[in-house]
Amino acid sequence: MARSVKTIVVGEVIGDMLDMFTPSSEFTVQCGSKQVTNGRDIKPSAAADKPHVQILGHSLSSNLYTLVMVDPDAPGPSEPRLREWLHCIVVDIPGGHDATK
Repeated sequence: MARSVKTIVVGEVIGDMLDMFTPSSEFTVQCGSKQVTNGRDIKPSAAADKPHVQILGHSLSSNLYTLVMVDPDAPGPSEPRLREWLHCIVVDIPGGHDATK
């Protein structure tokens, strides 16, 4: 199993919300000084400002990416009545570019 999807398999996002997939590109997301990774909790104070998002890849590629950030078990795992709460969506992100905007 690819390392980048292991935590969302363990967290039951894959199987509950998503089908298994193979990532086609890598990216980084940073909220303040916190690196965001699959399965990592981010406190509201760390997520108050816009995250810094970088899609890794070739800047000459014609590929465009979509980034969707959701909370799969809002407000909490014991009562996910607001599940799949959409935090943000960014579309048409060219590879190799900063998607923060």
